[in-house]
Amino acid sequence: MPMFHSPCLPTQTRPNPHHRPRITASRIRESLTTRFSKCVCSLLLTLLLIGGIVVFVLWLNLRPHRPRLHLVEFAAPGLADPAGLADSVISFNVTDRNPNQKIGIHYDAMVGSVYYRDRLVGSGQVMFPFYQPPKNTTVITGPMAGARITAGGTLSAQLAADVSKGRIALRFELGSIIRFKVKTWDTHRHHLHVECDVVVGSDGGVLPESMNKRCPIYFI
Repeated sequence: MPMFHSPCLPTQTRPNPHHRPRITASRIRESLTTRFSKCVCSLLLTLLLIGGIVVFVLWLNLRPHRPRLHLVEFAAPGLADPAGLADSVISFNVTDRNPNQKIGIHYDAMVGSVYYRDRLVGSGQVMFPFYQPPKNTTVITGPMAGARITAGGTLSAQLAADVSKGRIALRFELGSIIRFKVKTWDTHRHHLHVECDVVVGSDGGVLPESMNKRCPIYFI
């Protein structure tokens, strides 16, 4: 029987077969791009992880330890003089130990300072630049020039009182710039600050309580 189409009924349109390949190709390109991006991200994350592990292992094996300094001897003769330490020479002996197994230390020139009640009473350059090998102990010694204390002033009266008691508290400081060295590689510069509290008697000689005392170290 012949079929008749009513003009009132909507006619069904057939899909264009030419559209499917375009849609499929676009989806394939998006899929390939996504996979490639994921592969690149995974590769970068893997490299970062491996690099972090390598750096962490190297840090564990080569991490630098701070040098260890001990005050062995100290003398500030002339404390009983009315002019203070103006005409005297302050001397000291400090041992500097590098505890690192494979790391050396480069020191720039080292400067020493002595303070009494936060007033500078002596200073001077005590060491020229030097290199300290690993597992090495270096003796740091050198004279420092004393400074004049104004007679009749408050500081002079305090010093005279401490001298009469036979116990004068001083602060001895060392300062330098150091670099840690691993074979041919040097680290950036660190400002090394060493601070030793030392007590001397009326003659300026160090008291037993301050001998062989470890001095705190700061990086500033």
